[in-house]
Amino acid sequence: MRISGITIPEDKRLEIGLTAVYGIGRVRAKDILNETKVDIGKRPKDLSPDEETAVRQRVEEFRIEGELRREVSGNVKRLKDINAYRGDRHSRKLPTRGQRTKTNSRSVRGNVRKTMSSGRRKTDKK
Repeated sequence: MRISGITIPEDKRLEIGLTAVYGIGRVRAKDILNETKVDIGKRPKDLSPDEETAVRQRVEEFRIEGELRREVSGNVKRLKDINAYRGDRHSRKLPTRGQRTKTNSRSVRGNVRKTMSSGRRKTDKK
């Protein structure tokens, strides 16, 4: 089963498999399946063609994949252009929502751990 260019994994339950599409999480996947009256535990390979088209049409009503990515990157670019604090944090690749950075934010900054030293450069021994 493919939805807007993304292949939904055949082995996973639909509730989980739909989250492979950018912009669809667990809650939205459950809502889509409830509205289309498809069993949440079904697997994509077990869907009838009618159910498959119903799910695909319902998913494509939302802003997903490329359109959503463009919107998000446009929002970030706008923050950078107006020199907002959040835009500055985005451009420096730091957390934008007030988290501390002394000990955390490893995923954003990369796993860069700088330990304290005496300040003297170590010379290579010959």
